[in-house]
Amino acid sequence: MAAAYGLALELARDPSAIETAADVLRSARPTAVNLAHAIDRVRDAVEAAPGDAAAEAALAEAGAIELEEQRASDSIAAHGAELLADAGVILTHCNTGALAAPGRGTALAVIAELSARGSLRKAIATETRPLLQGARLTTYELARLGVPFELVVDAAAPGLIASGEVDAVIVGCDRVAANGDVANKVGTYGLALAARAVGIPFVVAGPSSTIDRSCPTGDQIVIEERDPGEVIDRDIPVRNPAFDVTPAELVTALVTERGVVG
Repeated sequence: MAAAYGLALELARDPSAIETAADVLRSARPTAVNLAHAIDRVRDAVEAAPGDAAAEAALAEAGAIELEEQRASDSIAAHGAELLADAGVILTHCNTGALAAPGRGTALAVIAELSARGSLRKAIATETRPLLQGARLTTYELARLGVPFELVVDAAAPGLIASGEVDAVIVGCDRVAANGDVANKVGTYGLALAARAVGIPFVVAGPSSTIDRSCPTGDQIVIEERDPGEVIDRDIPVRNPAFDVTPAELVTALVTERGVVG
């Protein structure tokens, strides 16, 4: 949604800049497929519009994407809440709420819906190192929504799962390959392994725009490597992959606005 509006704003400023702006925005998040999908939609709308109506067409398409994603968030919340109706304690990773996606978000929208329905006792949010999206953003949103929660460091989460303190894990997704492999914030794979080891649901929530049918498996997903300075300020060798890939066989269900696949 942000990419769609960004492209529309740049086009209003400079009608000749659409290709350059599209390339810059696309390169900002190489792992996330729905960003590229939104850019393509706005560009297609511009190409189909008369020359003097290009900026208006871009803005209208961005607005349509926003509305669709808001509706998708509501549907994801409802489908996910039905699926996890018996889960009293749910662990989530990274930020998937209104600060990350339209409406109430994706995985966090499910948690919010469960809380509103009265079946959720507690959410557990991971810190999500190194940028602490969970500690900084998810905890803020859970508090704002009035959802009971606890924050844990990333390394503590598998142990809590193993001890039986978690009924289900739910996360968002940046890209889903055609075979069901899921790219999400780094640390997701370990949570999926822990959930499988104890037999609790590991659920992925996201709009259908995150499904990349042109990508056969997770092996073809480009994993963004981010600045070492996010991890440490010393001049030492650092690997900082922002995402990892969870194999489809570890995913209990994929929840989209169209329903539940699993």
